[in-house]
Order: sequence, then C-alpha cells, then structure tokens
Amino acid sequence: MRHFYLFLLLLLPAVTMAGVLHGRITNENGQGLPFASIYIKETASGTASNDEGLYQLQLRPGTYALEFKYVGYRARFETVTVGEGSQELNVQLQPEILNLKEVVVRAADEDPAYGIMRKAIRLRKYHQNEVNAWRARVYMKGVYRLDKVPPKVLGIKVVDVDTGIVYLSESVSELSFKKPNKINERMISSKVSGQKKGFSFNQASEMSISFYDNLLKVEGLSERGFVSPLASNALFYYRFEYLGTFQESGRTINKIKVIPRRKNDPVFSGNIYIVDDSWRIHSTDLMLTKASGIEFVDWIRVRQVYAPVAEQVWMPVSQRFSFEAAGLGFKGGGYAMGVYSNYKVQPAYARPPKLEEVEPEPSEEAVVAVAPPKKEKFRLVKPKEADPEAQQPIVDEQLFSKEVLVVEKEANERDAAYWASVRPVPLTQEEVTDYHKKDSLEVIKKSRPYQDSLDRVRNKPSFGSFLVGGYTYSNSFKRQFYGINPLLSVTGGPSILQYNTVEGMVADVRLEYTKRFEDRTRYEIAPSVRYGFSNEKLNAKLRLTYNFNPIDNSTISVEGGRYVEQISSVEPISPFVNTLYTLLAERNYMKLYQRDFGRLTYRGEPWNGVFLNGWLDYAHRMPLQNTADFSFRKGMDEVTSRFTSNVPVNAELPDASFPEHDALTLTLSVSYRPGQEYITRPDNKINLGSKYPTFSLGYRTGINALGSDVAFQTAALRISDDMSFGLLGRSKYSVTGGTFWGRKKMSLIDYKHFNGNRTLFAGVYEGFQLLDYFRYSTNNSYLEGHYEHHFNGFLFNKIPLFRKLKWQEVFSLNYLQTQQSRNYLELGLGIEHIFKVIRVDFVTSFQEGNKARTGITVGVGF
Repeated sequence: MRHFYLFLLLLLPAVTMAGVLHGRITNENGQGLPFASIYIKETASGTASNDEGLYQLQLRPGTYALEFKYVGYRARFETVTVGEGSQELNVQLQPEILNLKEVVVRAADEDPAYGIMRKAIRLRKYHQNEVNAWRARVYMKGVYRLDKVPPKVLGIKVVDVDTGIVYLSESVSELSFKKPNKINERMISSKVSGQKKGFSFNQASEMSISFYDNLLKVEGLSERGFVSPLASNALFYYRFEYLGTFQESGRTINKIKVIPRRKNDPVFSGNIYIVDDSWRIHSTDLMLTKASGIEFVDWIRVRQVYAPVAEQVWMPVSQRFSFEAAGLGFKGGGYAMGVYSNYKVQPAYARPPKLEEVEPEPSEEAVVAVAPPKKEKFRLVKPKEADPEAQQPIVDEQLFSKEVLVVEKEANERDAAYWASVRPVPLTQEEVTDYHKKDSLEVIKKSRPYQDSLDRVRNKPSFGSFLVGGYTYSNSFKRQFYGINPLLSVTGGPSILQYNTVEGMVADVRLEYTKRFEDRTRYEIAPSVRYGFSNEKLNAKLRLTYNFNPIDNSTISVEGGRYVEQISSVEPISPFVNTLYTLLAERNYMKLYQRDFGRLTYRGEPWNGVFLNGWLDYAHRMPLQNTADFSFRKGMDEVTSRFTSNVPVNAELPDASFPEHDALTLTLSVSYRPGQEYITRPDNKINLGSKYPTFSLGYRTGINALGSDVAFQTAALRISDDMSFGLLGRSKYSVTGGTFWGRKKMSLIDYKHFNGNRTLFAGVYEGFQLLDYFRYSTNNSYLEGHYEHHFNGFLFNKIPLFRKLKWQEVFSLNYLQTQQSRNYLELGLGIEHIFKVIRVDFVTSFQEGNKARTGITVGVGF
C-alpha cells in the first residue's frame, strides 16, 4: 500500500495542474476517423481517436506541437497553447495525394516497390535493434462484442449471453525492455466492465509485435506464425506494388501495396508505409484472412503508427488489432488497442546505418513513372555503435526477472476521476453505456435471486449431458457444485456403465462436490461406488482434496476405501474402449486387481519452475479372476472364446500372477523448468513457457515395514520439451531413463509400465501405438523415448486439396529399450485436423531392425 499512496501523491500535481485538449478528427466529408493518431513531440507520447473520431489529451499548461495522422490521409500539424482548463480543437484531414517518382527505366524494369522493399529488408536488423533499452507507459483497451447469439449450442441452451459488448476492459502498464530479450510489465491500473473487483487480462508485452521480425507469432492464431513483409525471405512470399509517395514533416513516405504470391501462404495483405532514405516503417495497415491460416477468427487487421521518439529512433506510438469471427451460430468481433507514451530510450547507434546507391552505367533511358533497374546496387554504411558507458541508464536492472507481468493489488481500485485523467482515448457512447449498465447491474447479478434464476436454466438435465458429458448441478451464489460422471465417457474418463471379463457389467458411479471461496481456494469431496454384476462385489472409496494456495497451486488430498484398479499404473486403456473391444472383438485388454487402501498426496510449486508431487500409499492388494465371458461376437458365430486370463503375459516373469499382499509405497517426483516465465496476478499465478527443456526426477520405493510385503527402489530421469521451428512446424520430445535396485519383494503391480496400445483408437500420443500393454513391463533398467513433429501444413499446404481441407501432416517416433524388448521402434506418419479434430496415423513397429507390426490408429488431433 505504501507504493500506492506514493503513486497517488506523485500523480496529484499532474492531475490538478493538467489541462484537457479534446476534439474530433474527421475526414473531408466530416465523418469521424477511428484510430487516428495524435503525436506530441515535446513529450514523445502519442494517443489515438476512438471509433467515433473523438480524442482527448491531458497536458500540463504550455505550448505543444501536435501531429494528427490517419493512414491514407495527409498529416496535419497544429501548435496549441494549453491552459489549466478544457479547450476544444477539431481537426479535418484531407486524403493523401500520392506522387509517382520520375525514375530511369531499362528493358528489364520492375515495379519501384521492389527496390524500396529490398532496402527496407536490408536494414531490417538494424531497425529491429536500434535501441538497447526503453520504457514507456502503455494504455490498453480491449472490446469484444457479439452481433448474433444462437439459442442453443450443441443442444445446450445459451444462458446469460446477449448481443452487444460482452467484454470491455482498460489497463495502464509501465513497460520496460532491455536487450537481448528482457521484458517487464507492471499493470498499475485495471478496469473491467461489470467487475469492480476484477483484473484485466490485457498484456501490453504480448501486443508489441514487430514487423522487423522475420516471423510474427501470435499465440492462439496459428501454429506456424506469419511471414513479415520485411522478412529476409519476403520476396519469396510477397509481390509488391508501388502506389506513390507523400510528404510528411520534410520526409518522403512511400506507400507500398503488399500482395501474397500464393493465396494460402501464412502472409499478410494490405499496405505498408516506408520512410525514404532511412527505409524504416512509418505505419502499417495489414490484414490476415482465413487463407493465411488463422484459426478461430475470419480476419484480423493490424494497424500500427510509428513516430520518432528520439534522434534517429522510431517506436510504435499506437497499435490496433481488429477482428471478426463466426462459428457455432455466434457472430461478432472486436479490437484490442495500445497507446504508448512517455518513451525513454537508450539508442544503440551513435550514427544510424545508411544505404548509398552506386549508380549503374547508363543505357537507353526514358523518363517515366516506373521502377529503377531490377538489380540496383548500393553500399551499406554500417552504423556507429553508441557508447553504453556514456549513456544514462533508463531501466532498472532489478526490474527484470522471469516475472514478465505483475498486476498490482491496488490496480482495480482506481475511481472514475483517475480514469478520466489517464485515459488517452475517449470512450465511445456505447462503451460509456456498457460501463454504466454493467457496473449498475453487478450487484444484481451477484444477488442470490439472479444467480438462482440462471442456475435453474443451467441445471436442467439433458440426455446428452448424462450420456457423454456428465452432469453438474450448480449453486452459484454459494459457490457449490455437484457433479456426476457420464454414462459413457468417450474421452477416456470413467463411465458409469462399463463391461469387463472380471466384473461383467459394471456400474461405476463417481460423484464430486466442490466448494469454492472468494480467495480462489477450494475443497472437494468425491465419493465413488462401483458394483460388478458378475462377481457381485461392491466397492467404494472417498477422496478429500483441499487447494489451499492458488498462487503456487498447493493441494493436499486424502483418499481411501476399497476399489478395483488397473494393474498398470499408467492406465493405458480407457474403460469405454475396453468395453467396446471386449463386447465386439473378444479382446479383454484391461487387467484388474482389487485393493483396500489409504493414500496421502501433496502437489505444488514451491518455487517458480519447481514442481513437487508425492504420495504415501498403503494398500492390501488382492488378485481377481475372470467371471464373465459374454460378447456379441460369441453370439454371432460358433467359435472358441478368445478371452485371455486376467493374469498378464510378461516377458520377464514366467508367471505374472501374485498372491494377496500388503504394500507400503512412497512416490516422490520433482520437475524443474529452467527459465520459466510467469505472470503474477493478485489472485493467482499463470505459468508461461521457457526456452529450456523440463527436467524431471522421480523416485519410488516399497517399504518393508508395518506389515508391508514389498521392498524395492526405483528412480528415473526424464527430459522433455516442445520446440518451435517457425514455418517448418513444431516438435515435441521426451526421453526417460530409469533403473531398479534392492528388488527383494515386488509384484508385477510395482514394475515400470509403459503406455501401450493394441486398439484402433490412439492412446496417449506421448506413448506407444502398437506395443503390448504388459509384455515389456520391467523391474530392470530401461530407456524410453518419444518424438513428434507437427508440420502444421508446411508440406500439405502445397497440395490444393489438402490445403482446402486444412489437413496437416505429423510424424512420430517411439523407442523402447528394456532387458526383453531390446531395441523396439515405432515410426508413424499421420494426418491431423481432419474435420478440425480428428487425427489418423499409419504406424509400423520394428524389433531389432525387423518389421514387427503395422496398424492404423484414430484419435483427436487439434
């Protein structure tokens, strides 16, 4: 709080002494120009108009030179003297008049745009790195609206969603950057319409995309990224068209039309403006469409305006991302905008780079408005590096850590007067109405009658929810939720109705009660009851879970009872798939045992990037035998049953059966992700990625004490990562090596099991697709590896039919080495994104270099 009061004290003079300059920016017909740029030279700050063309500026009394700009219009300069009151300045912009240069032409001429863009590409890296450090204040606003809402989605009634603005949020952040890639953001103000205690999800650092990068990656839009028009290989992806020039502040600005060479490449289209002589970006007005490979939205428009914030240093002063989307009966759109002000920069160059043209020898000249020679010659004069020792530090080194964004606790406590003083872009009338309406209704929406009315609609049961999705009964006002598992879980979870050869027809009912608190802590009570109609055995268990720290996700749970479990602890086959194969193909792959048990579990992240997980388990284990042999196949023809015993076949054990016994086991694991970046919010922590792999160390022991009949120890080291290769796609890999020692007493249950699969349905993709479930389970040393590369359409995008279907290719490799498996290898080629969610793989396995099996698997591949 001390920092908050200090901030208010510092802000007070600025608020009380500031004058307000406001007005409207219009075109030649008097229509408001949305997102027009206003740049204040004296403060190295910028702002923008709203959707109605209105703008406002908070300025200390004094004289200022203002520049008003809008893409496609001539800039206008105004010098104003601001007092302590409010004054109006309306500005009308005229369309830009483009001039075509008179240049020398030769036989092998080309569009002048190519010469301009080659120079901009040549200097791309220099402009990308022209500051060693900078800091700025960033105002962000996100507005998302719905224009059409369906009454139902997939049979589920849409509740409490209306047309109009569905999300409106503003934030103010202090953003700092230092080479090579250190970034820190502190959100000091946050406002969310209808949520006075809410915190915005705006993130200024995520919005700072640069067309000086070769590849622009926007999380959630595409897996491949998008090629910049200034990329080093841009000429392979783009055609350019010279549209002319205009003058601004004594500079010549070139307007270039950006045209994709191929319709379905991950590229932009639109216009880019390049400053003559320095060959830097002046502004952009570029679009991505469905053809570019974007997902979930129909199109995105990116508009940026750059301005000089120091001598020979240009930075973005405003950005706006607009979009439209439609799907599942919904239709809408919105925008996110950022306005940058109070720039402080540390230039990287004392003298900027320069391209000096070398005149070619003259031949057959004509003066016309076309391009210079195709292979123009120029010499690069490299920049002179600035002396860091002579520069004043502008960012505090202590700011930078793996915490890339922190939202201050007091960020949502700012009042209307504060926002009126710091908001650089006026709200539209619709936005003002949305704030007023939703803030007024917030108390009503949090009231018990209102939430109960919504729950009455949500809680109406449907056949679909009970059948495949499970059912949840909500009491939103009390933050209490009651759930039950579905009759048939096709996603791999436990179904109520199951069939296996041990229990016959099974009813496995799992309930869950969840109580959530305002501080985001919660507890769960989960009773489960299971009855086998063939072996006539009733089982039950109870789990109590308490999440006591949402920041580091610390959770403790206690569980106990009598239940039926899979012998393989990785549970490689789902009850639904086993039911299908048992009834239709007489393949009882699932092997089960019964246990009376008690378990204490803890998991959490005590330090950033360090995850701990452990449990202590005591169980009385009992073998089970087959008691049912019904199948639909058996009724269709007279054949001998193909059901196998409930005792698995294992290559290291002549007999894998086991007697009743007790087992006290302890399992501990620690995972470490070096360099993990994260976001700190007052109510939780959001982990982001890291450029380094994750290292995991696991230890498990059977303790021969308190009547326990097991004694063994095992440890394993695992390395895994997810890597991006840009347009070539993404790769995922994991390598695990482990060993056992002290193997005095243990059964097959305690062995290391691998995620095998013998069905048409793909198992876990970080597992094996053709491997037997138990044959190579081991209590010796082992080495396991998995690799997948998702090409993300890099190859299929060249094939018209696949490109139209938006199918993508994937390659997989799985390897296992144990005492008995020797060198086991699986190679797979697959197609994913079939109907958006289906993946099909053709897999071949090899053992010691010899072909073993082939198969096709079908799974989910987004």
